[in-house]
Amino acid sequence: MARKAKIARKTKETDITLEINLDGSGVSNIKTPIPFFDHMLTNFSRHGLFDLKLTATGDVEVDLHHTVEDVGIVLGEAIKKALKDNSGIKRCGTATVPMMDALSSVVLDISNRPYFKFNAAKDAHPAVNKKVYAAKMEEGRMYSAFDMGLLEEFMKALSNSAGIDLHITLHYGKDVHHSIESIYKSLGRALSAAVAKDPRIKGVMSTKGKL
Repeated sequence: MARKAKIARKTKETDITLEINLDGSGVSNIKTPIPFFDHMLTNFSRHGLFDLKLTATGDVEVDLHHTVEDVGIVLGEAIKKALKDNSGIKRCGTATVPMMDALSSVVLDISNRPYFKFNAAKDAHPAVNKKVYAAKMEEGRMYSAFDMGLLEEFMKALSNSAGIDLHITLHYGKDVHHSIESIYKSLGRALSAAVAKDPRIKGVMSTKGKL
């Protein structure tokens, strides 16, 4: 049976509904107030071969932080729910993906012990906390505003809610768009490898017998 989950979460700041199929084909239908974020999540879905349906609204007129972080929380909850007891999965995954001038690696362990580490090489530092473009609000959507700080908040929220030990390295990258896109693609591929089942694995992949 396909491993699926649906999560709905509503607060005073955001309203999010998300459905995921870990055994999908990379089909997505994503609608948030942040088009660039939609593009990144679409890349995550496609490269991970996860079917992902997401609708989100949030107080982007205040800041993008709430919406981005809360989507990370809900995505993590959905992944955890879909995996159930983690039986039979390989658990660990890694991927390195180039994107023009950028190169990133994601290494993760679905360990139920959340930890997040982000490293950027010295020549990638100018990209950190730098806006892609100036923000522009139009018809309720925030156009062309996303930075490395927001990426870190999303990944930290995902790590915490899914129970993933998540390590991200941006080896280099001059263009912020390319750098962030490389990371989302790497995340999709690494997670796809980690949730893959191996018939040789009985129960969970742990010497303790429990994660």
